[in-house]
Amino acid sequence: MSPTQIIVIVLVVLVIVAALAVAVRTIGRRRALRSRFGPEYDRVVQEQDSRSAAERELRDRERRHAELTLTPLSPESRARYAAAWEELQIRFIDSPGETVGDADELVTRLIEEQGYPTGDFSDQIAHLSVEHARTLTNYRDAHEIHLRNSRGEASTEELRQAVVHYRALFADLLGEEPVGQRTPEQGSHPDTPHDATSR
Repeated sequence: MSPTQIIVIVLVVLVIVAALAVAVRTIGRRRALRSRFGPEYDRVVQEQDSRSAAERELRDRERRHAELTLTPLSPESRARYAAAWEELQIRFIDSPGETVGDADELVTRLIEEQGYPTGDFSDQIAHLSVEHARTLTNYRDAHEIHLRNSRGEASTEELRQAVVHYRALFADLLGEEPVGQRTPEQGSHPDTPHDATSR
């Protein structure tokens, strides 16, 4: 075997090794993004032109999120928000439409107090997706019902579902269930069944 053939074989082997290393790194980064963003990963892949574009978007979200100064809630703030949520659920029975608007405002205040930007809804979603991706579908659905409600197009059942959706993100942000497992129409009666909130 000539020296030229040996050099060619070595170069081919090096190219194959480099290609395998890139493939392994890409697979590892993809797994990490899937793990971190959960269903949001699939959503962004569907919205973008390619998987690589979607993954660039998600890495950009991580970068922008790292630039935020997030503040953990104090125990007093947690208690205040939990009490506000319980009061909101009780009010749902008498004024469901108004309560959905109040739920949107309460969640926005909680997001803002923790240090997330709250101006543009899509930016807000992008920032939240880094640590709260698993409850974003709930938040999007709740916000959509809230917008339809402001146009007088949402049914009472949809309004109830919106509050349940808001609660999912609210509990995620709070780090605990704000109050006992109740749907909005159950108010605060202790004998009411608790299994409906999981829907």
